[in-house]
Amino acid sequence: MLSLGFRECTALVQWVFFKFTDDTQWQLFADLPWYWILAAPTVGGLFVGIYAKFTLPNGRPVGVAQVMESSALTGGKMSLKTGLHGAVVNAASIGAGASAGREGPVVHLGATIGAWFAKVLGLPKGSARILLGSGVAAAVAAAFNAPLAGVFFALEVVIGHYAVSALAPTVAASVLATAFTRSVYGAYPAFQLAPYNLGSYWEYPAFALLGVITAMCAIAFMRSVPFVSKIHDKFRIPQYFRPMIGGFLIGLIALSFPQVLGVGYGATSSALKMEFGFVFLLGLIFAKTAATAITLGSGFGGGIFSPSLFLGAVIGGAFGII
Repeated sequence: MLSLGFRECTALVQWVFFKFTDDTQWQLFADLPWYWILAAPTVGGLFVGIYAKFTLPNGRPVGVAQVMESSALTGGKMSLKTGLHGAVVNAASIGAGASAGREGPVVHLGATIGAWFAKVLGLPKGSARILLGSGVAAAVAAAFNAPLAGVFFALEVVIGHYAVSALAPTVAASVLATAFTRSVYGAYPAFQLAPYNLGSYWEYPAFALLGVITAMCAIAFMRSVPFVSKIHDKFRIPQYFRPMIGGFLIGLIALSFPQVLGVGYGATSSALKMEFGFVFLLGLIFAKTAATAITLGSGFGGGIFSPSLFLGAVIGGAFGII
């Protein structure tokens, strides 16, 4: 329910800023006037910066990193107040057009609720970590309509083991979350892939080369986020003012590449269906990397998983054309 609620809150914020709620049709962003594309993430960034300054520790958004820290260092303890304020910041960021995903915020929200239940029930550290992981499993399963993904993510990343005491509750939480989500949105995968047949075993070296190229792009992607943060630090820009500047820069990028706005599921689907040309795919690689780095490095909320899927799709699409 929390995952669905976060999704609907994000859609509501998007309607406030863009006057539509569908985040799968990037063409709707492209049809907006240029000044609207510039203004929406800029104004949204101002709100995010000010709200985070007064509600979140150090004025910074929260996400999966805080969940892993809680599991490893504090025995599954998390602040409910911080989690709810963090959800507001994340929903406002994504709804205003920041180039980020909603999976990380949903994971943090699910973990927060799990930790809160553990506190209310007075559970010991070991049980509290399992309940924390169960909340994460349910959140991932609901976000992707994928119960197995939720279970393995929680066990591998958050809990850290596959004991039966942890496996049973995470499976139960993941399956129930998936069933509830499917009752609302239907049993459809996030992306529809065209049928593919292996033409020759000589294609395997190409797959290996694609892996190397994608890894290099991923390294550049990961290093670009702290690079943006260091630029803000160099010019001593106040933390609460950074998302506003970042929002304006994202708007500038979106004037030429509106596909970078929001979670980007629609553009990812278009790339998977080979609806973009080679030159445009190359442009999207740089545009999405820059927009996401500016988003996260400037203090917007949101996750990194959806942008990673986006980049994987456009890199693979460009490589496939070659």
